[in-house]
Amino acid sequence: MSKQEVVVITGASAGAGRATAREFGRHGASIGLIARGTERLEAARKEIESLGGRALVLPCDVADPEQVEKSAAAVEAAFGAIDIWINNAMASVFSPVELMTADEFQRVTEVTYLGVVYGTISALRRMRQRDRGSIVQVGSALVYRSIPLQSAYCAAKHAVAGFTDSLRCELIHERSRIHLTMVQMPALNTPQFSWVKSRLPRKAQPVPPIFQPEVAARAIYWAAHHRRREIWVGGSTVAAIVGQKVAPGLLDLYLGRTGYEAQQYDGRSDPHQPDNLFQPVPGDFGAHGDFDERAHEHSPELWIDLHRWLVGLGILGAAGIYQLLKGSQAPHRGRRERRAA
Repeated sequence: MSKQEVVVITGASAGAGRATAREFGRHGASIGLIARGTERLEAARKEIESLGGRALVLPCDVADPEQVEKSAAAVEAAFGAIDIWINNAMASVFSPVELMTADEFQRVTEVTYLGVVYGTISALRRMRQRDRGSIVQVGSALVYRSIPLQSAYCAAKHAVAGFTDSLRCELIHERSRIHLTMVQMPALNTPQFSWVKSRLPRKAQPVPPIFQPEVAARAIYWAAHHRRREIWVGGSTVAAIVGQKVAPGLLDLYLGRTGYEAQQYDGRSDPHQPDNLFQPVPGDFGAHGDFDERAHEHSPELWIDLHRWLVGLGILGAAGIYQLLKGSQAPHRGRRERRAA
């Protein structure tokens, strides 16, 4: 892609956002990096510049629409018109519903849902003037299928999907050329499990199978440059979405029995561990979490999804060869039958 591409990524200082920033940096993009932690943002900037891109550090809490709008203006002042806006920032709490506080529900909603709304609005204000641009919402399998112990996060991700579908209809009505897409992610090996606020008795983990954040980054990059309504990453995401459509009651029972254990591992959690819900945790955590040994670097299902045309051609080709072979065998069968008679 063009080295003049201007990109904004929220939640860019760690995890999938950090990996996505690297992916765009490798393609020479100019990137506005939005997150709360300046230390991690500076580390991300250095990585991007070492890869051949440019980066602007923008300390910002996406729950504050004024901060988001100022960040968008700063990007265009530094790099020019924004081509791609990626809403990736999120927050969660691992806790049974009855132990959650009102402040925790509010905070998760403000970051994970309203942060997407504010980012999208800031992007639209600029993209509508030029009638072009791409907005990528980073979703999750949990958009379709909620799990226990993450009620606030699941609800916020559901809200993102509802907002996105409504906006997409409006853009179609306006005959806008702005591209709006959502990428539904599987469990990812990101640092969030080291700093998420948790009331679980044991250490928090992503529900296996786990994928590396680079898998997410490749999907996001592709989604930003292709006019696909939605992308499902990983077989577990496909299974969750399809299963919810076919047999939601069975998934309720299954997750009620397995969902608690699947989100915990190893020894007891540290009740004094700092969390990032209201303030960023100091330090640069990079893109990866603690699950490298268990994380997959590739997703065959994603490859198939991104290469549907090639898979379709392969199926048509195989069907054509089968018909040719079948047709060539028919005269031989007819001759054998006549000789036998």
